[in-house]
Amino acid sequence: MGKFKQVGLVCTGILGGILISLQFSAIAEKEPRPNLPIEELRTFAEVFNAIKQGYVEPIDDKKLITHAISGMLSNLDPHSTYLDADAYKDLQVGTQGEFGGLGIEVGMEDGLVKVVSPIEDTPADRGGVKPGDLIFKLDDSLVKGMTLSDAVKRMRGKPKTQIKLSIIRKGEAKPIEITLTREVIKVQSVKSKLVEEGYGYLRITSFQENTAASVVKHLNDLYKPGSLKGLVLDLRNDPGGLLHSAIGVSASFLPAKTLVTSTDGRTPDAKHQFYALPQDYMRGKDDFLKNLPAEALKVPLVVLINGGSASASEIVAGALQDHKRAVILGTTSFGKGSVQTVLPLPGNTAIKLTTARYFTPSGRSIQAKGIVPDIVVEESANGSSAMRLREADLEKHLENSTDPVPPVKPQSKAPVKAKASPAKDEGDEPADPQDRELASKKDYQLSQALNLLKGLQIMQNKP
Repeated sequence: MGKFKQVGLVCTGILGGILISLQFSAIAEKEPRPNLPIEELRTFAEVFNAIKQGYVEPIDDKKLITHAISGMLSNLDPHSTYLDADAYKDLQVGTQGEFGGLGIEVGMEDGLVKVVSPIEDTPADRGGVKPGDLIFKLDDSLVKGMTLSDAVKRMRGKPKTQIKLSIIRKGEAKPIEITLTREVIKVQSVKSKLVEEGYGYLRITSFQENTAASVVKHLNDLYKPGSLKGLVLDLRNDPGGLLHSAIGVSASFLPAKTLVTSTDGRTPDAKHQFYALPQDYMRGKDDFLKNLPAEALKVPLVVLINGGSASASEIVAGALQDHKRAVILGTTSFGKGSVQTVLPLPGNTAIKLTTARYFTPSGRSIQAKGIVPDIVVEESANGSSAMRLREADLEKHLENSTDPVPPVKPQSKAPVKAKASPAKDEGDEPADPQDRELASKKDYQLSQALNLLKGLQIMQNKP
């Protein structure tokens, strides 16, 4: 697996695997300014002057300075970045759950755009774009030689306009061409379904501004027919989002005043503990948890995670696991354990700077390690799961410098009970990513979660 040179979002503006603290606070005045590195700044000035005088083509000062800022940030870690006016606007809009584009989370690998994941129910998802696809041409323009930002801008456009993606896909002998129509995308971050009498299914696709309030609404809908015997919370392939949203979702299943997560960094603002309290999850006047069904705090709960579960979804899974509120089932999560703070700059631009690491209630850092499930269940009955990019695969990722509490030991081999092999339509294969049926019967991990809730033994995965 190649290492990503950069990671970002194409045509989305949504948060992809990045836990963002939207405090918009400047940090310049919080610490005494250190002495400036005069010699290094003199070298910078000499390089700047050499480019201005001798580069083969004229280049303006603003462009040079912007590139310098971008280079400083991109060489820190995969999640610190410079946001130009368009990217900054997309970020702000994306946290509200509505943005324009194709709906693809991507990175740059070997000069090509690599698809990390298409976002559910977007043009890319419906058009058949798959994780791992390498985009080598946009319309008639080769991607080789473009920056990720260049590719982003080419994929953006007015709704109802089209763009052709030329794709190299593993296992395909010839390139694939997919034509997509841009649209204004409204992501429904929470979905639910009563899968059978007494058993509910709650899916969170990303953590946006109103996700926690939406969770409460969906829980009320699930309880309308009567009490639940069990609930499955699906956080698979959830790339994360807003910190307060993750706290609100956790608070929907934990007693009030319970510690959800903590952060630690160099500045005072980066050292904080977050609890299941209104001041930590609310961003408005109304406390949506007042409408939470009382049974939700005690219903038997299984949380599904996989290698695509990142950031905010890992906070929720880690909190529910540490407090023994839920059984975590699936495969190890992405391992995105850092906080990015957005710092506005003049000209409607900003930087997104990694300012802290976050920890589970018991003090575990999941940076580059992820949440290890209590019960490991692969995506299919034959023991296979899709190969996924994880935080530890990213170039310049932060190391997990502390691990004060031993990781939770997974039950990788569940007790076996003799049982006939399932029929093929009951889960011999992973659910097709393009099968958008909510809580599909072909979903092997979901079926095992339901079995667990019913008190059944989970079948041992085939070697």
